[in-house]
This record gives sequence, structure tokens and C-alpha cells, in this order.
Amino acid sequence: MNVIVVLLLALAAGAIIIGGLHFFFSSNDEETIVTKPTCDTCNGDDSRCEQECMLEAATKQVEYFDDEDLDRFAGKPSDSYSEEEVEEFRDVLYTMRREEAKAWNRSLILRQVNVPDQLKDELIMMMEEDTRSEQN
Repeated sequence: MNVIVVLLLALAAGAIIIGGLHFFFSSNDEETIVTKPTCDTCNGDDSRCEQECMLEAATKQVEYFDDEDLDRFAGKPSDSYSEEEVEEFRDVLYTMRREEAKAWNRSLILRQVNVPDQLKDELIMMMEEDTRSEQN
């Protein structure tokens, strides 16, 4: 019986020593800094970030990009624009800076203006290019 108690105590002492050595040698002097994404850094990978940014944007005044005339399309389905109407959207898109594309898209969403289907790929490419340039 005494042999079993001694073996258990030796085993416990060994585990404590090994655990202490592991902690001592694996601890890092550097602190890990975790940053919370902001609306400026949201890239679409984190849906929660995008939702929070939309809620934040909804509490602010709507930002316009010299496109107030597009408000007349509020509620219009994205697949029902004529080529002339698509050109109006395209003119606005290509007169803004690439980094403004996400903000413009949010502005349109908040104003309930649907981006024409014919322009969505161009807008997405512009937003992805901006995201890639931010990551580099």
C-alpha cells in the first residue's frame, strides 16, 4: 500500500515539474495584441463586422456622393434599369475614388436604392481592389 502512495506522489510531483517547465519555456515575453475590426477595416469576411457597420451607418446622416438624383430609383428592382439609367450609376461610380466604393454602396442601401444588376460586378471588383490594397 505504501508503494502505491509513494508512486502516486512521485507521479504527481513529476507532473507538476513537467507542467512548470512547459509553462516556463513556452511563455512568451511578447504580448499578443488583438484589434477589433472597425468599419474602416471591414472587408466582407466577417459578416458581424458588416452588420455592425450598417447599424452604425444607419444612425448617421446619409452620405451623398453628388448622386442625390439617384434617390428617384428608391425601391426599383435591380433588374429593371434601362441602359441610360445604368449609365447614370456608372458615371457616379467612376467619378469617385476607389476607396469610396464601399461607402457609396452603404449609402445606396440606406437610401433603399438598388444597384443595377449590370453594374454590380464592377462595383464588387472596385470594393475588392480597395480591400486588397488595404491589406498590402
